[in-house]
Amino acid sequence: MTTTVQETAPPQRARGAAIRRHELAAFLRSRRERITPEQVGLPRGTRRRTPGLRREEVAQLSAVGVTWYTWLEQARDIQVSVQVLDALARALRLDASERAHLFQLAGTTDPTPAANCPSITPALREMLTRLEPIPACIQNSRYDILAYNRTYGRLLGDLDAVPPEDRNCMLLVHTHEEWQEAVVHLEETQRLMAARLRAALAGHLGEPAWKMLLKRLQESAAFRENWQRYEVVATRSRYKEFRNPYVGLLTLEHTDLWLSPESGARMVTYTPRDEVTRERLERLYALACGAR
Repeated sequence: MTTTVQETAPPQRARGAAIRRHELAAFLRSRRERITPEQVGLPRGTRRRTPGLRREEVAQLSAVGVTWYTWLEQARDIQVSVQVLDALARALRLDASERAHLFQLAGTTDPTPAANCPSITPALREMLTRLEPIPACIQNSRYDILAYNRTYGRLLGDLDAVPPEDRNCMLLVHTHEEWQEAVVHLEETQRLMAARLRAALAGHLGEPAWKMLLKRLQESAAFRENWQRYEVVATRSRYKEFRNPYVGLLTLEHTDLWLSPESGARMVTYTPRDEVTRERLERLYALACGAR
């Protein structure tokens, strides 16, 4: 009797996976039902009975198949990529805690810097602070912004208002209207950044975080066009011009200070090229301090 029970009873791991799938399905339904069509720019219509969004609307917003998403809400045993989970998190407007819960239920790790950020030591944070009013941040080779000082946070708009998982220079310069308006030579900048990303990608082919970033960037027509050029650039321009929304035109010199060649982490600084820019950076820093 005991042997028969052992053979027919599902393994502990399988039971745990089934429980997680059902919890994931219930969680997705609850998040879907709390969002109104108006919140995501969709028409309500006159015959809507479903509270919140319909399944097909979530699938449309996430760029996944309706059948596939339906199976997910039915707790079917299907594989879910981190790119799809990221798209669902954004479509359902999950906050940081909800996003972490989604990835945990799916049994995978969120690869975004907001959830998996390399250690930024107190010494590095102190350096960022001491550089004020010079804008400075720490980025990795994927252009994720891992830490930044107050002046950098207002350099191209209000970076504090951007969700942590969206704080990526490549993504912002291609999809964020405020950042695009602040970059004086936008088309040239987008082309060179796409070329630099392709150069950096060679060492990270197949990595989930890079695949997720590329999937999001494909939403930009400018990026798709530049990506198809297959250009590769190893260096970047030293001089930058930004049309800051708070203090006006800034003419800056860009410098990369490499922190770890293995991970591609670097401190990025923007020093003023003239006295007008120096004075405006001081004003920007004062504004940034007053806003906190």
